[in-house]
Amino acid sequence: MVRKIIKIDEDKCNGCGLCANACHEGAIAMVNGKAKLIRDDYCDGLGNCLPVCATGAITFEEREAAAFDEEAVKAHMEQKEKAEPLACGCPGTNAKALKRPEAAGGAAPAPAANQVSELRQWPVQIKLVPVKAPYFENAHLLIAADCAAYAYAGFHEKFMKNKITIIGCPKLDDVDYSEKLTEIITVNNIKSVAVVRMEVPCCGGIEHAVTTAIKKSGKFLPWQVITLTTNGGILEG
Repeated sequence: MVRKIIKIDEDKCNGCGLCANACHEGAIAMVNGKAKLIRDDYCDGLGNCLPVCATGAITFEEREAAAFDEEAVKAHMEQKEKAEPLACGCPGTNAKALKRPEAAGGAAPAPAANQVSELRQWPVQIKLVPVKAPYFENAHLLIAADCAAYAYAGFHEKFMKNKITIIGCPKLDDVDYSEKLTEIITVNNIKSVAVVRMEVPCCGGIEHAVTTAIKKSGKFLPWQVITLTTNGGILEG
């Protein structure tokens, strides 16, 4: 049958993965860093993926295609959830930019009774963030140990403001973040990197991962490391 269905221009695709997250039918998958329509009968032709594509890589076309098969989609999504629980369309893994108010002249908004969050994107976990996303472009990147925001009371205002924040714990995650951080720094136009870690020895893993990533990226970036004490201060020197 001839029907409306999505078309993906791989040359325009930047591999951010937002469309795959937005497709509730699992019709789009990331293959070799590019979005791909994996089966015609999984696509309902409604285009939930179109608004999230920042590069205009997704359009509609009318062509010969298998009819949308709701039962096939249901079976596919059940299988996908079993195999990839973090990639099942859960809102917690959907990447998005967050707008924050700015006062005239670039000044910070006046403090309120309830302080405004300085978080500018979602997700924040290093394991969950896409390698390529619009919010990384020209970003000042903050890479923080996830305990840091609990240790330092003014973390949002002092460290997160006007930065893209990603967090992790090398001890609990038991992974080497350097590979993914290398990709993020390499494929995006990052302006600077700040690392906020705790004074505990295991937190050295996140500093080492960032150092390795910057070296492997081949880029010369301004970067700094801030170490917090477990009683909520900043370790000097």
